[in-house]
Amino acid sequence: VQLQASGGGLVQAGGSLRLSCVASGRAISTYAMAWFRQAPGKDREFVAGIKWSGTATSYADSVKGRFTISRDNAKNTVYLQMNSLKPEDTAVYYCAGDSVPRRTVVVTSGGEYDYWGQGTQVTVSS
Repeated sequence: VQLQASGGGLVQAGGSLRLSCVASGRAISTYAMAWFRQAPGKDREFVAGIKWSGTATSYADSVKGRFTISRDNAKNTVYLQMNSLKPEDTAVYYCAGDSVPRRTVVVTSGGEYDYWGQGTQVTVSS
């Protein structure tokens, strides 16, 4: 399975970006998907996740109300819409695929995700 993330870039504070993650080699329709991020000198952190069915989502407190995760299983793609961006959102963003099919909850631990994209840089200027 390969995950290809795109959509990052440089944006001013208050702006918006939409990240995309396209999967190949395996259908993602039965797996939860998530976005993580890692800022320089910091640990990787969970940002948002979506259940395999799309019926449940989970967000880090720091992005609630500003970010929205969604999925289009027909396109084997997951999205992260990021609004009202802040300088502290600056990081490399990674998409990830769950290791367990049809999990009943969205897990937030990176160790539960088997498949990772290459990352896309998001830089928010003040």
